[in-house]
Amino acid sequence: MDHLRLAHPDAIGQPSPRIDGPAKVSGAARYTADFMLPGMLHAVPVCATIAHGRIASLDIEAARAMPGVHAVLHRGNRPPLARAASGSIDEARPPLDDDIIRYYGQYVALVVADTPQQAQAAANAVRVGYAAQPPDVSPPSDEEDTPNVESERGDAAAAYDSAPVRLDAVYTTPVETHNSMELHACVAEYDGRAYTLYETSQGVVNHRDVVAQMLGTGKENVRVISHYLGSGFGGKLWPWAHSLLAAVAARQLGRPVKLVISRAMTFHSAGHRPYTRQRMRLGATPDGRLVSLQHHYLSQASQLDKYRERCGEATPRMYSTPNLRVCWGLARRHVGAPTSMRGPGAVPGMYALESAMDELAVALQIDPVELRLRNEPRLDEGNGLPFSSRHLSECLRQGAERFGWQRRQPGVGAMRQGDVVLGWGMASCSWLALRMPTDARVTLHDDGTARLACATQDIGTGTYTVLAQLVSAETGIPLDRIQVSLGDTQLPPGPVSGGSAATASFVPAALEATRNAVRAACELAASAAGPYVGTPVRDLAMRAGRIRLAADGADAGMPLGQLLAAAGVASVSGDGHGDNGKALKRQYSINSYGAHFVEVAWHPATARLRVSRVVTVIDGGRILNPRTGRNQIEGAIVMGVGMAMLEQTHYDSRSGAPMNSNLADYIVATHADAPRLDVSFLDYPDYIWNEVGARGIGEIGLAGIAAAITNAVYHATGVRVRDLPVRIEDLL
Repeated sequence: MDHLRLAHPDAIGQPSPRIDGPAKVSGAARYTADFMLPGMLHAVPVCATIAHGRIASLDIEAARAMPGVHAVLHRGNRPPLARAASGSIDEARPPLDDDIIRYYGQYVALVVADTPQQAQAAANAVRVGYAAQPPDVSPPSDEEDTPNVESERGDAAAAYDSAPVRLDAVYTTPVETHNSMELHACVAEYDGRAYTLYETSQGVVNHRDVVAQMLGTGKENVRVISHYLGSGFGGKLWPWAHSLLAAVAARQLGRPVKLVISRAMTFHSAGHRPYTRQRMRLGATPDGRLVSLQHHYLSQASQLDKYRERCGEATPRMYSTPNLRVCWGLARRHVGAPTSMRGPGAVPGMYALESAMDELAVALQIDPVELRLRNEPRLDEGNGLPFSSRHLSECLRQGAERFGWQRRQPGVGAMRQGDVVLGWGMASCSWLALRMPTDARVTLHDDGTARLACATQDIGTGTYTVLAQLVSAETGIPLDRIQVSLGDTQLPPGPVSGGSAATASFVPAALEATRNAVRAACELAASAAGPYVGTPVRDLAMRAGRIRLAADGADAGMPLGQLLAAAGVASVSGDGHGDNGKALKRQYSINSYGAHFVEVAWHPATARLRVSRVVTVIDGGRILNPRTGRNQIEGAIVMGVGMAMLEQTHYDSRSGAPMNSNLADYIVATHADAPRLDVSFLDYPDYIWNEVGARGIGEIGLAGIAAAITNAVYHATGVRVRDLPVRIEDLL
């Protein structure tokens, strides 16, 4: 594909400020919980206080008699709900569907009242009796099997047994909870025929389709709106039970219902990254060539649902080895349904793989960067396909140079600044390229403005801005004259904002829609109503917001608005479509790559450990907006500091309850924890993947960073941390 087809290619790749920024900083941007509808009621779920057993009794009389209470919904009076036959949802069981309790916090009733305070007070008054059984919330153990083969080539076990140098180690990652700043919420309205749901959603189209099936209505009777999201990190990709309960309550009571779940509820009722246990066995020759790689992992799962943390996703393509085996298993526990969390699968998987590669480098006495370079594959050995674009080696070399890696002294504790011991570590990273079917519509108006409409959503990553840049690249209309309408299922269907898929998905659709709108304007100009009557449409173009002969200079032609006004036409539109890219994925291995270099500072006298500096180089194709792109990687790195050193959800083995279900006890990285960051991008557009060469980058910054940190911790302290997060007790 030829990127030079763009009329204004300079509009792409510019560090443009977010066009939605003014609305956010002024308070004009309305998030889900900001919607206040006439006659609105408020709902609060009643949550189970056991993790395993059944409901023996349910007394709602006191709650129903309290002031302002309109209804207490439970299994006995809840309208029927079905399971979705298609679409994505992680907790497939409809809420209040039976009396069996499978995890702490499972919804057992819903109170609806005039005010949030009345609803909460009444929820507290509901009395539930349980026939409880001991729950199992333990981590997966080495006694549990990994019987399912995910990827295999050669004979990995035999090659490992005969390898001159071997590493056998187990790495674990704990349960992590998303803890988005904005709580999950739904404002549901029912007009007697159709539902309108204001949602905290990373995928409004999927949300509509799944909820419609479960409510037993056609998708044309459900509208989902999510104009702004206060972050999601994957926790808001798919519908959760509270959304269905709000819709059911609105239908039953004939009034709008708002349901905002509490911070504590997000720890049990809205997903989490599950605990993983990964055994890595690497075999190599003395000169550092991998001869065997075995990656066996267990992923914690709920009692009913199918979610699996695909830790082996990146393993088969990362390094060259003739013998590989990746296997997996599920360890079912009495916990809520796990879900995608930024970089699902590859992030914990790369932690294990890149930690093992560092341990192997130490055993071989080979520099960790050099070990990776020696095992660079020529093609994707997992599927035999050529890479569409892979520049991991350059990421490693450039990152090493920017970091000053050549000054690294390999001995443990050998690098010091006064009383502080410095540790330097590194890791590679990767994330697969994804694309989803997407439609878009672009309208050019007689006032010289443009509007792009697509039912994708901006979750805070800059989608509004990048879409405006694509329209500007084809029309020359300035960004402040382009309106982008997102987050509403009444718009042309768009992709979910997850898996780093949205950008690559809407690029072809947005460009095609813009070109079709421009063609409509050119056809108008060539008609009897326009100044270029009789001119072949192919000889006309739009540059700098003006319709002109393609061969004319930039200042020639007629401004778009003037043309439309003269023709008596208010607007012209064009539609565009993008496919899921599966045909390309059958021909090429399409992924992004990168490298992290980390410095930690360890002060033994005070037992203080800090990540002080990170250099990251990313090969993510063409970066459409370096400002928002760099922000994505920087945010992911800071999130990686949390993953490596702070975050872990703890469960009470007696009740099954998440014990640190608040932001005082669940520790996330703050500004004070953020290291100095140096993020750069290689400029290798992937024109096989799409016309502008862009791949997604939302996840890749988190992949590998935890391993780079723990590898640096080993270099400083000599302690190899294989169980995240790093604890000071491990280092003393």
